Amino acid sequence: MAESVYKVIELVGTSTESWEKAAAAAVTRASKTLRDLRVAEVAQLDLQLNNGKIEAYRAKVKVSFKYES
Repeated sequence: MAESVYKVIELVGTSTESWEKAAAAAVTRASKTLRDLRVAEVAQLDLQLNNGKIEAYRAKVKVSFKYES
């Protein structure tokens, strides 16, 4: 098998509904401009608050894709 190289980028997805949808938003957006996505790793979850209430769920996602020369 030939050796491969992968690049990893970090994205933050947001959703007003859930962390799962926030992570999915990041991957969906990345897939529109990047080819050959391989792995997505949720690195951090947090909440955006407004007056003590949840305004948005945020997921920091590391996405890897095959590096092409």
